[in-house]
Amino acid sequence: MRSFSFLTKMTIFGFLLSTLPVLFIGIFSYVTASSEIQKDVNKGKYQLLVQINANVEQILTTVNHTLNQVINSNVLKQTMNSPLNVSDFKLYGNLRDELLHMQSFDTKLEDVVLINNRHNWMIKNSGLYRFDQYPYHEQLTGLIDSKNDTSWVMNPSAWFYSEESADSSRCEYSISLIKKLPVTERNPYGLIMANIPSCSLQALLQYDPEQSDTTLVLDDKHHILLHPDHSMIGKNVSVVGFDDDQKLTGPSGQFRSLLNQQEYSVTYYKSPSSGWIYLSFTSIASLTKESKKIGIYTLVLCLFMLLVTMLLAWLGSRKMYSPIEMLLKQMNVRTPEIRQKRKNEFQAIGEQIQQLFQSKTRLESELQQYLKQVRTLFLAKAFQGQVKNNELTEQLERFGYSEQLQAWDVMAAVTIQIDSLEGTRYEKQDTELLLFAIHNMIEELIPEPNRLGSVTIDHTVVTLFGSTSVENVDFKTALFELTEHLQQQIQSLLELTISIGISLPFESMTQISLAYQEGLDALKHRLKLGEGIVIQYENLNQGKHYLNIRYPNHLENDLVDAIKLADKEKSKELLHCFLVPVFSAEMSPQDYHLPLVRLLNSMLVVKQESGISLNQIRQGKGSLFEELLKLNTVKEIEDWFWNKVIQPMIHIFADRQDAQYHNISEKMIDLIHNHYDTDLSLEDCATRLNYNANYLSSVFRKETNTSFSEYLAAYRFSMAKKWLRETDTPVKDIAARLCYNNPQNFIRSFRKLEGITPGQYREKHVSS
Repeated sequence: MRSFSFLTKMTIFGFLLSTLPVLFIGIFSYVTASSEIQKDVNKGKYQLLVQINANVEQILTTVNHTLNQVINSNVLKQTMNSPLNVSDFKLYGNLRDELLHMQSFDTKLEDVVLINNRHNWMIKNSGLYRFDQYPYHEQLTGLIDSKNDTSWVMNPSAWFYSEESADSSRCEYSISLIKKLPVTERNPYGLIMANIPSCSLQALLQYDPEQSDTTLVLDDKHHILLHPDHSMIGKNVSVVGFDDDQKLTGPSGQFRSLLNQQEYSVTYYKSPSSGWIYLSFTSIASLTKESKKIGIYTLVLCLFMLLVTMLLAWLGSRKMYSPIEMLLKQMNVRTPEIRQKRKNEFQAIGEQIQQLFQSKTRLESELQQYLKQVRTLFLAKAFQGQVKNNELTEQLERFGYSEQLQAWDVMAAVTIQIDSLEGTRYEKQDTELLLFAIHNMIEELIPEPNRLGSVTIDHTVVTLFGSTSVENVDFKTALFELTEHLQQQIQSLLELTISIGISLPFESMTQISLAYQEGLDALKHRLKLGEGIVIQYENLNQGKHYLNIRYPNHLENDLVDAIKLADKEKSKELLHCFLVPVFSAEMSPQDYHLPLVRLLNSMLVVKQESGISLNQIRQGKGSLFEELLKLNTVKEIEDWFWNKVIQPMIHIFADRQDAQYHNISEKMIDLIHNHYDTDLSLEDCATRLNYNANYLSSVFRKETNTSFSEYLAAYRFSMAKKWLRETDTPVKDIAARLCYNNPQNFIRSFRKLEGITPGQYREKHVSS
């Protein structure tokens, strides 16, 4: 069976991993989008019906309100008790004006009919009629005899037009608000009708001929009140093919129904005030058409995503395979060879890594040997003082001596030399071999936790012995017994006489080079004491360590920094700290001149590098070095350095700082004067001047004896007072210009500063 490469497997897996989610997302998106379209359309239709109901109810409420005003008017009350003869012409005119006033664009009324059955008259737009002679007398009388005192009903528009103007009716039906009169009597004998042509409310349906949905309004008997088609008004809703009117029972709802053999989504809303039913029919076919569009878009997008994801999968597989390919190239493994052996890339890499591990083991064993040599070389340098103190402990920990460094409280250097080869069975050329043998015996006889590795330096074997013993006497006793035992073993096994020198005990690893010198000095006393001795340096130098004065470089560097910063107190303190270790060492008077001359030379170098001439710190003639060498006491030397060299340099550096501070403060003041009417801050000044904000704050306070914020606020108030005196600018505009968020904050601050408000300040100075 053919073995596919790992790249092919990753690519196939990437294709599958990218294809399945895209297909799932595409199908899910299509189904979800179709469902959401249905929900959104139904929700939109419901909101539309509610809006239409609100618009219609607003008109009906307005009509009802205006009609009530007419009913309660004195003119109507007087008219209902009058027969309206020729003598009542003025009363008729007033009443007609009241009725015509109701017919406005907002109410959409076209006619208001007033009937008085008792006095046998009827008034409408076309004039005054005898009620019993009106063509639709019986129909209108039936309205007077109806049970409801107030109601909205749909009537034929022909009832309200006389024969002379019967063709003026735009709509076949009108929606009438009927109220019986008088309203205060139990047996009313008249009525007033406000007629709205149903066609005039058609615009409220928001009908769009290009859409396949329909909106209509039904009364409580399911007759059509409003419909985009005028011919449908007044008929039962069944004429549009809707037979599920029995489902219109709740206050609102949505369901599916068949209209003319086509499926529609039906949304209805029943008005709580009038009881009218607002219906919306939406074709399911149109929704499906939109869903098909979404499906096409989804399919195209999914195909695009598939191509992109497959491309990314291929590129990603190539990218992830590139390290494997690089490893194979570096290991010189060819892909055809892998396929011939029916292996995959990782098996081939694993075999190569196994070989590398085997090589690593061999290299580690060889490296261990080299490590011993490097460690021996480092210890030799440490004993000879060629390693910096700050690196000594760190390097010892790297070479595996961290446990000894943490456990030891006291240490001492042990130096061993062969006394002589005369009278022994060894020749001079055997010296290196004998020293190597002594080296091995030291490492065998002294436990590893109590020593560092022994090294050979100039025919001297040296090692460092350490112990946790705090008592000095116990440490010396143990060390002396150990060295005597070592000497005896070497005498017994090698038949060789050796001498051992032991340094003074010390506690810091930084004294390892001094201890080595002490051990060598102890061995020099074989001239007096003879061969085969074990001698401690303590017996030769009264218990004092080997003298090795080191120049205090770190104190000199700190002193130079303090002088450059013009810090007098710190400079004087560091000068004293520098001279203390110099004069505390036991040296001849001539030896003290060396560190003093070196310090003076360093000061002169700093002077020259800083561009300070000798005349600036010294007015007289002669050599500074000659003056220094003539001084005899420590006090004179310290005062001379301070007064003649260091203090003059501090004055020069201080003057330079003052000039720099003054320049910086002037720049900050200039920024305040030019940008006080902006949101200027200390951080903005620091950004513009390229300085640290804390540094600028300290410099500004030192130069002006005030803070940046206080100076800015004071300058803003000075400008505010100037504007109040010289201009008519409103206080709120001044506050805004001075970056106050609230004028009241400016007024409070001004009153706190001046004791009066800005307005009072302006009046005071304008009047004066």
